[in-house]
Parts: sequence; structure tokens; C-alpha cells
Amino acid sequence: MKNVRPKADVAIVGLGWCGSLIAEELTRAGLNVVAIERGPWFETATDFPPSVDTDELRWDTRRSMLLPPAVETTTFRNNSAQTALPTRDWNLNELGYNVGGSGTHWAGMAWRFTPFDFEPYSQTVKRYGKQQIAKGVILQDWGVTYDELEPFYDRFEKIAGVSGKAGKLNGKTMPEGNPFEGNRSSEYPLPALESMRLTDIFAEGAKKIGLNPFMVPAGQASRAYVNPLGVRMGPCTYCGYCLYYGCGNFSKSSPNACVIPALMQRENFTVLTDSAVVRVNKAEDGKTATGVTYIDKNQKEWEQPADIVILSAFQMQNVRLLLLSKIGVPYNPVTKTGVVGRAYSFQTVSGAAIHFKDENLNQYIGAGALSSQVDDWNGDNFDHTGLGFIGGAGILVVARGARPIGNADALPPGSPRWGKDWKKAYTHAFQNTTFIFGQGTSFSHEDYYLDLDPEYKDNNGNPLLRVTFDYNDNDRRSAKFIEEKSVEIGKAMGAEIVIGTNSASGAYSPYNFASDHTIGGAVMGTDPKTSVLNRYQQCWDAHNVFVLGASSFPNNAGYNPTGTIGALSLWTAKAIIEQYLKNPGPLVKV
Repeated sequence: MKNVRPKADVAIVGLGWCGSLIAEELTRAGLNVVAIERGPWFETATDFPPSVDTDELRWDTRRSMLLPPAVETTTFRNNSAQTALPTRDWNLNELGYNVGGSGTHWAGMAWRFTPFDFEPYSQTVKRYGKQQIAKGVILQDWGVTYDELEPFYDRFEKIAGVSGKAGKLNGKTMPEGNPFEGNRSSEYPLPALESMRLTDIFAEGAKKIGLNPFMVPAGQASRAYVNPLGVRMGPCTYCGYCLYYGCGNFSKSSPNACVIPALMQRENFTVLTDSAVVRVNKAEDGKTATGVTYIDKNQKEWEQPADIVILSAFQMQNVRLLLLSKIGVPYNPVTKTGVVGRAYSFQTVSGAAIHFKDENLNQYIGAGALSSQVDDWNGDNFDHTGLGFIGGAGILVVARGARPIGNADALPPGSPRWGKDWKKAYTHAFQNTTFIFGQGTSFSHEDYYLDLDPEYKDNNGNPLLRVTFDYNDNDRRSAKFIEEKSVEIGKAMGAEIVIGTNSASGAYSPYNFASDHTIGGAVMGTDPKTSVLNRYQQCWDAHNVFVLGASSFPNNAGYNPTGTIGALSLWTAKAIIEQYLKNPGPLVKV
């Protein structure tokens, strides 16, 4: 027998960055909000104190903060002729499994996408013509522009306490910032993080060959800070434990540190933990949602009625819930029709392994986003004529901190693999070996998509999500180009050995940890025939269902998605408060 909770104004599925940001906005507007989180409650002070947070074996090796594949996984294949099999071990689909979601364990690179990234089709055709678009590539504009999102980027950065240096401020190019970024209305709320030896060497080498290095905007507080919600953050101590870790110092930008402390003070907010939403419930006419069904930790099934449903789970979980709930038409790769599961993309990652002869990189310190980058070959910042691809990558070095277990394989070619000589080689490599990372764009392709697996099911009897994906020609050409540029930078840095790396040179595999930025499948756009959502992340097929997160992105930029996820969540919150509540229905007419 199904149990029924009191009706809410809004039901939110997933309490990570998207869910917490929009919950804060909606509760402040007076709405009664219930958030349903699959994972447990985490308390920063007790779950991530400095004495616990630095446990590499627990958090990094054993991934104790991630959703175990035994609880939910995906199946995978490179093309539709293959039989998909479940990914049964840790892989790059790093789903959060706690209040705070993936925002608790992220590294903290807090990027804005460029104006080109939101209008790749229009700007590519305008500059190069349609012949620049590789065969089969899905290229479409988002329906929202950088200029429209700029105020929401600004608010997200202030809530998150981002440290950085503006490159373009009120129309002026600023020294030491990124000259290729979109125009900003204000400076970052905090100064950039301190540069380390590695970022200094990179910047010097990049300048030698005429590039424009800058410090990456970081979700680590460079100073003590109080955000607009009244939440206090402590200055980063450069401990080096960010990616896969919480932050007991309250320094890393996370929902746990920046939003949830304020949200939990609201009497009109409720969070239900250890509860997995299995579907969105639809009205009898199928045109709107009436709430969601979830299963609690005691395996009891509950209904949460609501006037508005917001899906803000991990990208793949959003797509799976839409498919399980039969909201939107599933993509058909044969007819190329349908939208749910269409336009899935990943990220191209290439670069170089670099080995110095006698350096002191001091990799026992760092921060998750402490990096120096060049954007000269990112997005459409350079002329692609004759190159056969669009896009590119931000090329950077990461002074993240080299932890003992994870860094044990970072040795030059020919190094001993065991014993005293291995220890000697590792001791040298710790101060002398690192990598140049090209975090690249990815554009979706008509042959690659997400759907429900016909064979494999979860413990509740629901089909797993099936991933059909491989790198397309545009991805491979772009990644090769960035690999060559990374090698050039490595040599300019004075490295003794420089070896190009390229994750897109072979077949894609979820076990290649090149990146964990999976994108799309429930994308926003201007046409219901090619998008699941309109420009406000509102479902075309169910006007009271909104879907937030990287699942909305029609393409991936050469950056981390988190800052854009945050800005879009705030953009959607404003649309709900100022437009939808006054006149419930589609916010965009077709």
C-alpha cells in the first residue's frame, strides 16, 4: 500500500547544487518545498573534520562518498551493434550519494562557459559556414545566451565564494585575467588563489610562446568570506584534499558549506534523506505532473504530491527518470526522431605527461582548482578554418596536491615497478612529474544516445540506463590538435621528457578516468523536435516539470559544468517565481 505525504508546492529530486540553489530561491519566495535525496545526511563538522577528511583510502580509493555501482549503475556499449553490459566497478560516472550530491566531492573549478558555447550552431555557421560541422554532429543553440545568464553567473559566484581574477570587466580587458572570457559585471568575490611552483612554471612557459595564462576561478575561498546568504566560509589551507573529499574547513564551495546551512533554517523547507525517487507521477491526461513516487530506506513506497516537480539529480539520473516516467518522446537512433536521451556528449581530454630533471613542485600542498590555464585554443577563440573541427580545450596544469596512493603510477617511462628502485624513482617523481591537462569540448552525435536497457534492471525492477557512446570525428580531431599544443607548452616549460596523451585516440570507455563530466540527454533548446526543455529548463511535454543540471546542456564546453549548472538553476528559479507562479503553463509558446 502506498503511503501519501502532505502536498507540497514544490517537490525537488536531488539536493546537490541545483536542488539547494533553487530550493533557497523558492523557499525565500514563500513556497513550501520538499527535497528528496537518495543519499544520507552529511554534517560538515562531524563527517569531514580535518582529522577524517584526509583519509585517501576511504574517500579517494574506495570512493565512500559516491553512489556504489551495486546500488545503481548504467550499461554501456560503443555502438548500437554491440550488446551493452553493466559497469560493475567504479567508473567515470561519479554520482553523488549524500545531501550536497556531487557538489560535495567536486574539485572546485568554477567556470563560466563562453558566449560561443551557448550558440555554437549560429556562431559556427556565421563564421565558417555549415561545411565546418562534421557529419552526424548534433549542433544546436541553447535558447539562452551568455549575456542573459551573466547576472546569474555573478550571483552563483558570490554564493559559492569563488576566488579568481576578472579578464573582461564592464567591457575592459583586465591584466592577469582570462582575456577570452565573456564580459563580467563585477569582479570575483575573492582574489585568486596563491600561485604555486607548478603554476608559475606553466605561466612562464606559456608566455614564452605567446599565450595568455591566468589563474583558474576556484571554488576554494582565498580569504575568510561571508556569502549573500549569511553563511561564513574559512580561508583555504591548501591541504590538497578536495576532489572526492568534503571540506571540514568550510573553505570549498559546496552546497553543504554555502547554501544548506541557510536553507535548513527555513520552516517551509523539508528534506527527506535515504529516499530514492523512482518516477514522476502524471495526471490522468498525461500533460502535467502530480508529484513523485519514492522508496524510503525501509523499502516503503511513498507518494509526494506537488504542484511543481523539479528534477535536479545527476545528469544520467535525470534522463532515466524522464524515461521511466514517460515524459517526452524517447530518441530513436534509426529514425533520428524523439528527444529524451538524444544529444548525449562527454568531454575530450588530451594533453601531455611532463617529467622534469631537477624541480621542486612541492606537491604535498595544493587545492582542487589551484590551476593556471590558457584559453587561446578553447571554444572558438582561434580560427578553425581548414582544421576540420570546431571547439577546443582549456589547457592547464593542476596544483591539486599529489596524494601518496593515487600518485604512485606517475613515473617516467622505464621506471622500476617494485622494490627499492621503485621507491627511489617515486621519490624523484613526486617533485618532478606532473601533467598538462587539456579539458576539451564535446559535441553530441546522432549515433550516440541514452535509453533504457531492455535486459538489466535495478533492485526495484526498473530498467537501468543504457549508454551508447564513442568519440565522434569532431572530438577526435579536436583532441589531437590539443595534444600537439600541450606538448608544445610542456617543452616551453623546460620539461626533460614530454609525452603526449589523448583519451580520444581510441574507443571510449567509462573506465578511462579522463573526465567525469557527462552531459546532455534532456537538453534545452528552441524546438520541441530537438529538445526536451525550453529555454527555462521547463519540459515541453509537462509544463510543471523542470529539469536542472548538466542533462540540459546540448554540448559540452572546454570547462567544468558546475558554474553553468548553478547559473541556469538561478535563471530557472527566477522564471518560476516571476512568470510561472503568476500564470502556470508553458513559459515559451511554440
